[in-house]
Amino acid sequence: MTGATGNVLFAVIGLIFSIPMLRRLHRRFDSWKAPALALGVFALMFSLSAFVIGPAISNGDQDRVPVRTVVPDEHEGHHG
Repeated sequence: MTGATGNVLFAVIGLIFSIPMLRRLHRRFDSWKAPALALGVFALMFSLSAFVIGPAISNGDQDRVPVRTVVPDEHEGHHG
């Protein structure tokens, strides 16, 4: 999964798996401020990972020259 579809899918999965933690934060602090802050941090870190770090390490350079493969007949020709 790449691109926007993969990012949305993993964001939703992360949100679903964070629900128990968010509920514990709400019970512990008896306020929605702590879960909202945690959700904001999650969104910030996910965005940083998906839109900055991921593209930086994925070799997103689309202008690369493709590697030329040698056809067996061409290869045998220079061994004469």
